[in-house]
Amino acid sequence: MTRPHDMGGRFGDGPVIPEAEGEVFHEDWHARALAVTLACGALGEWNIDVSRHARECLSPADYARFSYYEKWMAGLADLLVQTGVLSRSELAGTSGGRADLAERALQAGAVPGVLAAGGPADRESKIARAFGAGDAVVTRRIAANTLVEGGHTRLPVYAAGARGRILRCHGTHVLPDSSAHRLGDAAEPLYAVVFPASELWAHPEHPGDEVVLDLWQSYLQATP
Repeated sequence: MTRPHDMGGRFGDGPVIPEAEGEVFHEDWHARALAVTLACGALGEWNIDVSRHARECLSPADYARFSYYEKWMAGLADLLVQTGVLSRSELAGTSGGRADLAERALQAGAVPGVLAAGGPADRESKIARAFGAGDAVVTRRIAANTLVEGGHTRLPVYAAGARGRILRCHGTHVLPDSSAHRLGDAAEPLYAVVFPASELWAHPEHPGDEVVLDLWQSYLQATP
């Protein structure tokens, strides 16, 4: 989370407006955008971390002006071309034909099963758990991918160098910092970590509030 989308605690982005109860999509095309994204992901040419990183790589100007699903579609368009699924001319609709991946296309009848299966990210790992419930920890002072310069990470900037405590361990899961760059699963322990609001924000509206973040072991260090 080292790019413009890392918005937690940032001033100037306006208020957070809750969704209307029962509202799923604001526009009809939003549902189609979700469907296209799921269908393309089912081709198996990338994983969820690669797709997240593609959206992070949008230019800051585009990221700021695009709506939620516009970001999805822009990132998807980049991925389709980068992975060779489509050429730029095919994406623009000026050329085409039956694609090599057509046989792997997600069919309508398979959608319920695919959605029900989800995309589990838990994996076996040889890395032992370093922390238990109640342990005091501190996050890395610099919230950056240590494997790839400017790469994807799930440690938000607002939590860098913050002190918290382990709530629970979720088991061992794929490390996004590695997976987003096709460097392998690199699975390691994943923890729910509790932070006081006063540890994260200079002027929290409710200092007694707590924030729970899911963080990987390599993001954390023990504190006395």
